[in-house]
Amino acid sequence: MNFEQARFNMIEQQIRPWDVLDAKVLALLATMKREQFVPAAMQALAFADTELPLGLGQTMLSPKLEARLLQAAAPTAFDTVLEIGGGTGYMAALLAQTAAQVFSYERLPELAALAKKNLHGALCDNVHVAVGCGFELAASAGKTWDLIVLSGSVARPDCLPASMLDSLAVGGRLVGIFGDAQTSPMQRALRLSKQTDGALLETFLFEACAPALEGVSAKRFAF
Repeated sequence: MNFEQARFNMIEQQIRPWDVLDAKVLALLATMKREQFVPAAMQALAFADTELPLGLGQTMLSPKLEARLLQAAAPTAFDTVLEIGGGTGYMAALLAQTAAQVFSYERLPELAALAKKNLHGALCDNVHVAVGCGFELAASAGKTWDLIVLSGSVARPDCLPASMLDSLAVGGRLVGIFGDAQTSPMQRALRLSKQTDGALLETFLFEACAPALEGVSAKRFAF
């Protein structure tokens, strides 16, 4: 299989038409080898416009969804980034090309080990992979996050733990997909930006659909 041609087709036929036009994002997608972050048996489908099964009941988001989330997140060279739902490390690898540091939390030890291997192979030495629920560990990590990326969906913004949101820096942002995929076929990608008074400014980005992240309650939190 010609991976470079498949990567080019992915960008030109899936990603650009879905309003991913940031030149830096497109350049990252053109250079980061997505096929190295999928199971070997799935490499022929690495660039397909679909979620890919990773085993263990987990999936990898579609290329265009990852690209659009990355564009919305807009990591900078000064950002300390938290990713929740690290999977095999592909989104962390993309974030790491621009951000100062990326901390990627993955609940399943098998996937976390694979992510570490993949990120080492991609020379992403500013990514720190840890096993655990990012929702629970975000505050205890002792970091102030400039950017939080959810690589999966949560029912509502008010389901996010207050302790995690407290660790988001003023001026920081959280990008994720919100909605219950079991009750509605369409969810919403949102950016939550922390204001100087601690309030979160919610911005609608686009409609999308993604598997739910585990480890966050459906209970509403006040913030």
